[in-house]
Amino acid sequence: MELVKLTIDKKSVEVEKGTSILNAARKVGIEIPTLCYFNLEGMNIENKPGGCRICVVEVQGRRNLAPACATEVTEGMVVKTNSTRVLNARRTVMELILSDHPFDCLVCPKSGNCELQSLAHRLGIRDIPYQGEQSTYRKDTSPSIIRDVDKCILCRRCEMMCNDLQTVGALSAINRGFMAVVAPAFEMNLEKSPCTYCGQCVAVCPTGALTEVDNTRQVISALADPTKTVIVQTAPAARAALGEEFGLEPGSLVTGQMVSALRELGFDYVFDTDFAADLTIMEEGSELLDRLTRYLSGDRNVRLPILTSCCPAWVNFFEHNFPELKDVPSTARSPQQMFGSIAKTYFAKKLGIDRNNLVVVSIMPCLAKKYECQRSEFLTDGNPDVDFSLSTRELANFIKLANIDFNSLPESDFDRPLGESTGAAVIFGTTGGVIEAAVRTAYELYTKKPLPRVDFEELRGLEGVRAATVNFDGLELRIGIAHGLGNARQLLEEVRDGKSQYHAIEIMACPGGCIGGGGQPLHHGDASILKARQKALYEEDRNKALRKSHENPYIIQLYEEFLGQPLSEMSHHLLHTQYFDKSTQIVIE
Repeated sequence: MELVKLTIDKKSVEVEKGTSILNAARKVGIEIPTLCYFNLEGMNIENKPGGCRICVVEVQGRRNLAPACATEVTEGMVVKTNSTRVLNARRTVMELILSDHPFDCLVCPKSGNCELQSLAHRLGIRDIPYQGEQSTYRKDTSPSIIRDVDKCILCRRCEMMCNDLQTVGALSAINRGFMAVVAPAFEMNLEKSPCTYCGQCVAVCPTGALTEVDNTRQVISALADPTKTVIVQTAPAARAALGEEFGLEPGSLVTGQMVSALRELGFDYVFDTDFAADLTIMEEGSELLDRLTRYLSGDRNVRLPILTSCCPAWVNFFEHNFPELKDVPSTARSPQQMFGSIAKTYFAKKLGIDRNNLVVVSIMPCLAKKYECQRSEFLTDGNPDVDFSLSTRELANFIKLANIDFNSLPESDFDRPLGESTGAAVIFGTTGGVIEAAVRTAYELYTKKPLPRVDFEELRGLEGVRAATVNFDGLELRIGIAHGLGNARQLLEEVRDGKSQYHAIEIMACPGGCIGGGGQPLHHGDASILKARQKALYEEDRNKALRKSHENPYIIQLYEEFLGQPLSEMSHHLLHTQYFDKSTQIVIE
């Protein structure tokens, strides 16, 4: 490894050749302000177009100021990050950006959590000396994401996430000069584009140009309606991130406080999506064993590998890009939709109420869940199985709106019967968790023997694509795992081309899985936050009395009282779905 010595603000530093000035400065504790730059270290996600020029520095011997994020260090380089020339340049750049930016901070959804706003404050901007025409665009509202392009600053972060990481291609730079903006091709609506609603563009947008559709008002209205029984389900990843919105350290488990907060908000029952995750494993695991058994018996018409189907963004992705593979994924619905289906049949019957008077709300780390609950196949006579999906951020804002002191809340337990879950369900929230949960159950169903170990470390990690083999008492089960749709594309191309050697593949759309979902508290490019959330979920799994989905007593009861058995006719009707060819559904209006 070749090292380079340089001086930054009179501090000597030695770094690897190829390091940017920005990262070299950080090594000696000098924080250069950035706007377009974004980096999730260890996950191969970096945006450094050098376009905003906020990070400019003065390099001795160089006539022009250099963008620190995109300029590599050289031997003997002398850098000044805080000279008068540098500070004036940054202020001027920021003033020019703000001169073409709406001044509606009081009503902007990102106010208080806006990187542009924070940086303007840091640079001491108090007035905008530049006056002139402002670019204006129409708003674009989809089932999950709102584009307010007037607030776009061309940082290109969303474009990088959509194209480079996710390989979706829904966003790109269009138009020229003053009217240049990042948008779908031909400025079509997101709803008509190949957008998967993964929300990663929202997760990295530094302004209010991209935000989620806020369903809080509809939920408040439902809670205020005396004719409605309103229940809520909470996804596993939310409990490992919600506390960040209240000043707690990343990875703080706030399961009990979250339950108490939801009761304070007025929900009639507080349940756990983890219950439905256990149910998903019963159906998806049984489907895996069914396909595998038939394949081993010589049936070469069986579609392998089986693909997990819990992530609606990933489902939307293969429907758009790999429709020829739509019979390969498991037909099992996601836990969100399984919960809604069971709630509006089994639980509604227990309560003695009509499904139309039962409102199901979900708390999800994912923006695609908003889209998912609106899919037509999840409606019964026009009534959705899940009525509204709130992101983790929306729940935090709802709690603050209700003036609830979250950090002082006591811990409380979920309601029964749809609130009981196992450790296997908890780890659904991280990459590798779904397939590990499936393996725990599938092993014992297949071998009729107890697991020799519950923790499958070989299935864990944050590598974008990974592989492992699990021994099912002599049967070598080959497993592939991918998170991030670009990584998923690699595995799907292998399946399409007949080159895949896997029996089962887990795919999650977002970096790290649901812990890095588009509806989670913003991580601002700090990968350690995702790692802390992941660690928290494995901790909750370890502390659970039951850690295998098929051991959940309320799941057993549900099958005995209502469903019959996994893959039964009733199970297929309520818990399974079908997929569609969306490759020709991109519409230019």
